[in-house]
Amino acid sequence: MTDQLGYRGRIALVVPSTNTSCQPESELLRPVGVTNHTGRISIKERPLTTEQAFLEHVQAMRDGMRVAIDQVVTCQPTHVIMGVALEAFWGGVRAADELQAELTARAGVGISMGSTATVAALQKFGARRIAVLTPHQPRGDEQVRRYFEEAGYEIPRLIGLKCPSPVQIAHTTAEQVVAALRALDGDDVDAIVQVGTNLAAVELCAQAERWLAKPVLAINAVTYWDALRRSGIDDRMLGRGSILERF
Repeated sequence: MTDQLGYRGRIALVVPSTNTSCQPESELLRPVGVTNHTGRISIKERPLTTEQAFLEHVQAMRDGMRVAIDQVVTCQPTHVIMGVALEAFWGGVRAADELQAELTARAGVGISMGSTATVAALQKFGARRIAVLTPHQPRGDEQVRRYFEEAGYEIPRLIGLKCPSPVQIAHTTAEQVVAALRALDGDDVDAIVQVGTNLAAVELCAQAERWLAKPVLAINAVTYWDALRRSGIDDRMLGRGSILERF
């Protein structure tokens, strides 16, 4: 027997309970015959403007991630997207690789994460110098920078928007995102990368590629692309970014 709607694949998304962007952006990217299924990590909506609050927030996501995976895999997904951006970058390349291996064993299917998926996408474009946009506080930006530098990338510029709470990441306006992308651009970067799965940017980044004339990689698009290709689904998609159009 084959799942009536998800006859090509069933992708599970594991995201913080405060995240209102990853699920709808993933729906934009879903081909016919693929279904999305969301498991949520229960965390509090609260200010993250102190070091203590930020670290407690990270720990809450870490503690709940495996529980959410255990819950969502009961629908028998064919692949899982770990949609917690900070945890995907935390601790550098070795920690990310270990986390991906651990979660793959736990879920029993492949796991896509924003960190490793973005590197896979950058390799497709041959990019080595990148600018990065995040919604994070400075401590989170440190982890993102560390990961990419350990992966072999130069980062001439990084903008952290310092969004004050988890829910308010999704309140970032299109104008703020566009202004940040323009500020990040320059002849000294091969590509621009946006991280933070609650920062809605898939369509904005796809549009920016036309006026910046370079890859602008939105984390939700890149991670979904990684999940599709590793699931053997090779559909090309227009208007959602060059990674989905070309590779």
